[in-house]
Amino acid sequence: MKCPFCGFGQDRVIDSRESREADSIRRRRECEKCNRRFTTYERIDEIPYMVAKKDGRREKFERRKVLDGLMRACQKRPISTIKVGQLVDEVEAFVTESSERERTTAEIGELIMDRLKSLDTVAYIRFASVYRDFKDVREFKEELEQLLSHHGEKRAKGEREAGEKRTKSQS
Repeated sequence: MKCPFCGFGQDRVIDSRESREADSIRRRRECEKCNRRFTTYERIDEIPYMVAKKDGRREKFERRKVLDGLMRACQKRPISTIKVGQLVDEVEAFVTESSERERTTAEIGELIMDRLKSLDTVAYIRFASVYRDFKDVREFKEELEQLLSHHGEKRAKGEREAGEKRTKSQS
């Protein structure tokens, strides 16, 4: 806490008291540089983090909704609940780190799909099919083809690198 008088960053708490309404804590502090005293108040952050929906509505961010969507996408897949929990934590941190206290569903959805793509392609496709709201089989097929071509490129690169290593070790 910076001293309001001299701007020094070190102080000590002299007294702490709960407010009468029990909704905040009052702290008396003393600056360690200029020895002047000042008062601070701590309150629970009550302004909710919001999610801007595609249709323009705004909703309070709910961690549970993210978890439910990921659990459906990852159902019967070899993804541990710990990994799912870590992804939910990452999404929550992404939302709460926003200076505007708001993120769009597009930003959140893209973050989730990016992470799912590297975790499990089936879970990724499941999530993408709901998130992107494919209108027909053609859109679904296009997404699969992109995923397969990307997967094929990664496989070919891995095979090239393995071949180069074998060539070097034989030399």
